[in-house]
Amino acid sequence: MHVSQGRNAGLGLALLSAFTFGGSGVAAKPLIEAGLDPLHVVWLRVAGAALVMLPVAWRHRDLVLRRPGLLVGFGLLAVAGVQAFYFAALSRIPVGVALLVEFLAPALVRGWVRFVQHRPVSRAAVAGVMLAVAGLACVVEVWSGLSFDAVGLLLALGAACCQVGYFVLSDHGSEGENAADPIGVIAYGLLIGTAVLTVIARPWGMDWSVLGGQADMDGSRVPALALLGWIVLIATVVAYLAGVVSVRRLSPQVAGVVACLEAVIATVLAWVLLGEHLSAPQILGGAVVLTGAFIAQSSTPRAAAGEVAGSRPETASGRAGEAGVGGGQGVAVENGSERDAGPESELSAGRRGA
Repeated sequence: MHVSQGRNAGLGLALLSAFTFGGSGVAAKPLIEAGLDPLHVVWLRVAGAALVMLPVAWRHRDLVLRRPGLLVGFGLLAVAGVQAFYFAALSRIPVGVALLVEFLAPALVRGWVRFVQHRPVSRAAVAGVMLAVAGLACVVEVWSGLSFDAVGLLLALGAACCQVGYFVLSDHGSEGENAADPIGVIAYGLLIGTAVLTVIARPWGMDWSVLGGQADMDGSRVPALALLGWIVLIATVVAYLAGVVSVRRLSPQVAGVVACLEAVIATVLAWVLLGEHLSAPQILGGAVVLTGAFIAQSSTPRAAAGEVAGSRPETASGRAGEAGVGGGQGVAVENGSERDAGPESELSAGRRGA
């Protein structure tokens, strides 16, 4: 009874995380169109969330000495990198398209494992990568000579690459007694991301008057501060925390499947609130991208029986519920065979730019 209630609560939190993350781009784009630079919007988002999470960072201040590499990697890639590239892409291409390109990350992780680390990947994983690429071709309508801004697409791809970098980084050193609390990592990631973005964005040159005015959402006027409040409090703080807690109640794999709804939610919200309509081939392509990404992140070659028997019951991603980090190559032993734990983890929310 209690287990069922816990899983239901975890599912609800995972859906909340997907919805709140998915709504960040819809709130950010009107601010960008009102005159704010995309980097300034990212800085406001990250700095505001870091300020809210400051008490959490103080509580986990031992992480600075215990896991400095993880904190820096999370701050640079999962916070500053992903969000800066994603918000920059929003200024040039539709919200849904930018997020769908970003969801190529699980497929790109498989490419890293196969061609850089020279490790085998399953046929299902290869099929997932091919599906994701084919779906992306439909999303960008390659038969029309790319119907979207090429620079915007490259920026979205940059966000996906930052995700890959974080997945690869977080695969190392997440096990043992030195495991890091994921909420503490998020708090410090936001602080480090703020420091990095302050140097890059130079917020002292921001047009602060925009925040005192209103922004246009498909003909409706909305207070800019209300949009900023949503981005900071709901689409960042609540989204991160809900994502972390949901994984603890479910599993990285189940939460990762629910996270795929983020792209759907973002596309629907952009359609309704911003008037960004996608064609039927683009919608079909988006579904194919998400299907391919799911297959790519959840497929792995079966290990030999002897190898499984000799495996430790916990590995990097298998300990995600405790350590709060996972990687694109991590595996967990289940029912006597290995299954891929995928690149999702308690910090999976942190790599999402939306």
